[in-house]
Amino acid sequence: MTRAAAAPVPLPPGGVLWTVAGDIRALLMLPAALTLQVAHPAVGAGVDEHSVFRTDPWGRGERSLRSVQLWVYGGEEAADEGRRLRELHKTIKGTDAHGRPYHALNPAYYSWVHATGFPCYQHALRYLARPLTGAQERQLYAEWLQVGRILGINDRDMPQTIEEFWPYFRKRLADEIEMTLVVRELIATDQPVPPPDRGPTAVRLLLRLLWPILLPPLARIRRFVTIGLMPPDAREAIGLEWTDEQERRLRSVARVVRAVVPVLPERLRYLPLAREARRAARLSRSARPVR
Repeated sequence: MTRAAAAPVPLPPGGVLWTVAGDIRALLMLPAALTLQVAHPAVGAGVDEHSVFRTDPWGRGERSLRSVQLWVYGGEEAADEGRRLRELHKTIKGTDAHGRPYHALNPAYYSWVHATGFPCYQHALRYLARPLTGAQERQLYAEWLQVGRILGINDRDMPQTIEEFWPYFRKRLADEIEMTLVVRELIATDQPVPPPDRGPTAVRLLLRLLWPILLPPLARIRRFVTIGLMPPDAREAIGLEWTDEQERRLRSVARVVRAVVPVLPERLRYLPLAREARRAARLSRSARPVR
């Protein structure tokens, strides 16, 4: 079998991603990965020109989160989601800020979007859970490669080992990553953001009323978490400032998160698709005949 022919089989229950991706702490990890993605000029231009993240941030966030959850917990639906995303990106093309043409399905750009997940998970887990062992890190990378296949990325376009990944990652940081317009907007604390339009009517009405008061501190928290949980070499490549005092504050917050989240009941600790998948996995195990 050639590198490009690997089958996009679903991720099995019980892996590192199965444990991490559906935990509510993933909500704190994803902004760093999303911001690092759009620090690539081609990806940033695609999002700037074709995304609805400005006009419908809550809808886009909900759809993006569901998509990520399907890659890990969707079973046979995962490959369908990968095909849907590729179809969606077929028409996304244009010219970046440097006057260079781009197409969203260019293998170098599409694989970069995928690649950012691994270092961001690996780094954020050191704060919000515990550092991965060497074996867990390799397992996570192997599972992330499988996610890439689900997304329709050929093996030849992804580093196949951790030893290959880090030089690839550092070269992209050195040669391509920068402070794009979309990065500036994602970490800004003064950008207009509409109030949430999801959830019960009473809650939405209350949030709309309080939004002018709530938005400024929420924007500061978003910036703090996004920059703080981004790998340091990626922060440096983009040009994001991070002080020793901010690092101490992040570590203090992370200690609270590590103490609280593991003792939450499953209905509060895991996102909906993860809860459903975990329940189905338990039922499947209990239904197996005893030999």
